[in-house]
Amino acid sequence: MASRTITTSYAALDTRDGAGVRLRRVLGQRPDQRLDPFLMMDHFASDEAADYLAGFPDHPHRGFETITYMLDGHMLHRDHMGNEGHLRPGDLQWMTAGRGVIHSEMPQQEAGRMQGFQIWLNLPAALKMQPARYQDIAAAELPRVPLPGGGELVLLAGHLRLADQHWKGPIQSPHTDPFIADIRLAAGERLTLPLPSMLGALLYGFEGEISVGDHMLPKGQSALLGDGDTLSLTAGNQGGRLLVLAGRPLNEPVVQYGPFVMNTQAEIERAIMDYRAGKLV
Repeated sequence: MASRTITTSYAALDTRDGAGVRLRRVLGQRPDQRLDPFLMMDHFASDEAADYLAGFPDHPHRGFETITYMLDGHMLHRDHMGNEGHLRPGDLQWMTAGRGVIHSEMPQQEAGRMQGFQIWLNLPAALKMQPARYQDIAAAELPRVPLPGGGELVLLAGHLRLADQHWKGPIQSPHTDPFIADIRLAAGERLTLPLPSMLGALLYGFEGEISVGDHMLPKGQSALLGDGDTLSLTAGNQGGRLLVLAGRPLNEPVVQYGPFVMNTQAEIERAIMDYRAGKLV
């Protein structure tokens, strides 16, 4: 089996979103910088309350799904459907915007560290106008896979077969087969994972250093992977941690206007008109 190698690497982009939340845009910095079926990934991480207190007040979405993974801190989700969900360390939120959702994500702390990820996962054209839905997944429900060298893999989405065992993540989508994993490796630890060639894949290092072959991925760097069936990782002297993002491409047109992601400009214009007329949801 061929091992995947890094084809392109780049630094995450410092920016602000919501009402001024400071974050790093890992994926989706430009319209041509996506990894089909993923549209965007943000990493928010700060010990300074001023960087996150403004939060993400009410805002709309249409045409895709969001996956929010909390590492530190406490956020509260509310939406037009009446859902209310608390996100604490290790918790996961899966929201399908479908034809439309209006929601907010607001900090529930005034000090301390806030850290997590938000990922935008595209929907196929046939499902973009499905009803919205929302699901909270507690940290205790996530498969935690102990690794032989002392590290750990937390499986957020997809399936993993390792050492004759099988794990299933809580997020499953037969249309895009997403595989999302939070991998922490101990100092010098090596790990080889199956990662089918049909899935486009990206790595994002956010603690320490991890190498893919001869290519070292430092903290704050993203890397696109080439073809192959496996992923081989080696941690540096201080260990390392990264997020793996992989999925089967939809190969459909993508037209985006802010929080709306559709297939044609006409569909985007309809989303804008629906929102302005109070008909999005």
